[in-house]
Amino acid sequence: MRAVISVVGHDTVGILAKVSSECARYQANVVEVSQSVLQDMFAMIMIVEISALTCPLSQLADAMEKLGKKENLVIHVMHEDIFQSMHRI
Repeated sequence: MRAVISVVGHDTVGILAKVSSECARYQANVVEVSQSVLQDMFAMIMIVEISALTCPLSQLADAMEKLGKKENLVIHVMHEDIFQSMHRI
């Protein structure tokens, strides 16, 4: 099972490291990362493997939202099933 994590905000040093560290804390394994900096705005999408997650996905999502508020970022965590259901429409 996988989840998608999106991160948007002003570019600062260490965003990838902070989000990755939070993933590791819950055993969400980062599989793929795409990131861009457009002028001073940072945008990142991560695919994470959540089969070994040590908590419910909702708890990871809450932790990421809290990290986002602390770092002035918008961070969303979505299960890959959301995208699969959108594809079927």
